Amino acid sequence: MKNYLEFKGYIGTVDFSAEDKIFYGKIQGIKDLVTFEGTSVDELSAVFEDSVNDYLETCKALNKSPDKVFKGSFNVRVSQELHQKTAILASKKGLNLNDVVKEALSYIVKHEEVLG
Repeated sequence: MKNYLEFKGYIGTVDFSAEDKIFYGKIQGIKDLVTFEGTSVDELSAVFEDSVNDYLETCKALNKSPDKVFKGSFNVRVSQELHQKTAILASKKGLNLNDVVKEALSYIVKHEEVLG
């Protein structure tokens, strides 16, 4: 079971407000905030697709890139124990900590089912 929507390579979050009795979400991986909502899963999915199409058309009209630019670096916070064990593993393998993290992330992306 997946709890996100996917269309044209874009991912949309799926959330539910019990108080308002509405499904809602936002498009991930873009520079701008684009939200969508619906009263059913089918409506939410249709509105998400419309939102993606509208966003892409708007970006084209404005002559701007729709995708977020990822610079390739980010901070990762882990426990001291995990940091130490990973640094030791990297040293044993003749790698640096950054190389170990890149290998781990590459593995997870290739085998995303391991994340549940």
